[in-house]
Amino acid sequence: MTIRYVALGALVLLASGCVEERVVHDRPPPPRREVIVEQPVQREYVEEVIAPQPPPERVVEVEPAYRPGYVWARGYWHWNGREYVAAPGHWEVVRPGYHYVHPHWEQGHGGWHFRAGVWVAG
Repeated sequence: MTIRYVALGALVLLASGCVEERVVHDRPPPPRREVIVEQPVQREYVEEVIAPQPPPERVVEVEPAYRPGYVWARGYWHWNGREYVAAPGHWEVVRPGYHYVHPHWEQGHGGWHFRAGVWVAG
């Protein structure tokens, strides 16, 4: 009779570890709402160059044919401290989610300010 009680106790101990598994259905995620916030241009690289006179009209160069996965960064006039020197264009690898702003000069306080070519989000 004690063997029965030992076997029954062992069976109870084994059965107490059993867990009932329930099926849980994942809820679909809520629909995404895209919010577009306009932000000022944030430059990755800032080069402060100020020239006393405006650059020549434009750099004369032949823009090469389209190249998949790249953007042609146009040439620009570089101020070397005494005069403008033509800087050639080059290829930039496309960055998804960004657009390229070409190098250019802007007239501002104290003279002409150079803005380097940069990738901007958006």
